[in-house]
Amino acid sequence: MSLTKSIASLLLLLSLSLPAFALNLNEAMSALGDAKASGQLGEMPNGYLGVVSASGSQADEIARLINQARRTEYQKLATQNGIQLSDVEAIAGQKAIDKTPPGQYIQLQGQWRRK
Repeated sequence: MSLTKSIASLLLLLSLSLPAFALNLNEAMSALGDAKASGQLGEMPNGYLGVVSASGSQADEIARLINQARRTEYQKLATQNGIQLSDVEAIAGQKAIDKTPPGQYIQLQGQWRRK
């Protein structure tokens, strides 16, 4: 097999292993409102998003990207204030649940519920 064919085969294989349409953080943030309103994502008491129903959407990827950014911010706040990351997560989780509009999902005692 020629070098060109080997490289082309490798590139094809790599492209098939990636999601069909990978999001960046800005795209995930833009999609968050619709994903929450449609019941795909909800707020959890630990300060992170959870997937309520993925049903053919990019809910997993949206949650992953936003949760990654949230964790970075939570860690920064914990370090700046000399407190545990888990304390920041709990405070953020309660605030997010409190701010969630009626009709959207929140997780209480491990169960998804419409607020």
